[in-house]
Amino acid sequence: MYKADLHIHTVLSPCGDLEMSPVNIVNKAKERGLNIIGITDHNTSLHAALVRDIAKREGIFVLTGVEITSREEVHCLAFFETDSELEEFQNFLDKAIMKIPNKPDKFGYQVVVNEQEEIVNQIEHLLIVAINKSVEEIEKEVHRLGGIFILAHIDKKKNSILSQLGFIPTDMNIEGIEFSKYANINGILTEKKYLEKYKYIQSSDAHYIDDVGSVFTIIDCDKLDFKSIKNWFR
Repeated sequence: MYKADLHIHTVLSPCGDLEMSPVNIVNKAKERGLNIIGITDHNTSLHAALVRDIAKREGIFVLTGVEITSREEVHCLAFFETDSELEEFQNFLDKAIMKIPNKPDKFGYQVVVNEQEEIVNQIEHLLIVAINKSVEEIEKEVHRLGGIFILAHIDKKKNSILSQLGFIPTDMNIEGIEFSKYANINGILTEKKYLEKYKYIQSSDAHYIDDVGSVFTIIDCDKLDFKSIKNWFR
C-alpha cells in the first residue's frame, strides 16, 4: 500500500510558488509521508528527471510526466517509464504548442533550476497554452509510447473533459480519471454513475509547497515501479 500524490508542479510551471524547487518538493513529500509522487508541469517535462533522481535517494518513487492542455482546453496527465519515452513525447509537445510569449508580470517566471536551486534556463513561451492536438490524439501518442494517460481534475468547471466536452468519449483508452482536492467524490459518483467504471485518483495539483500531499491516493500494488503502478490502474 503506497501513498501517492500524482499531480505536482515545479517552479517551472506558471502561476506557482518560487519555493516549488525539486529539492523542496521532495522534502515536503517526505514530510507528508508520500511514497509516490507525479511531476506534471504544464506542457513540459524538463524537471521530471531531476526530481526523480533526488527523490530516489529519499526512497520516494517518481512518475515522470507532464500535464497537457489539449486543443479543446482539456487538461490531462501523461507518465512515462523511461527518459527516452519522455523525451519523445516532449518532442511531440514542442512541435504542437503555440509559441505565445510569456508575460512574467502576469503569469510568473518559468525557470529551470538545478539541484542547488540555481537558475540554468528560462522558458520564454507561455507553457499553459493549448497545444494543437485533440485530447484523442494526445491519448493515442501517450499509449504509442507505452505511457499512462489520465484525465485531470474531471470535477472542475474549467479545463476538465466534462467542462469542455461534456462527456468522456467511449472509445478513449484511459488508465484513469483524477478528482481535484476539493471534490466530493461520493457525491459525484452518485450523480454520474458512468464514472464508476474508471479507476480514479485524487491529487493535490500543487502549485504551492504546502499543497504537496494535502490529498493523496492509496495505490495497492506489488512493487514500487512503473509497470506495477500501470497494472494497478488497469
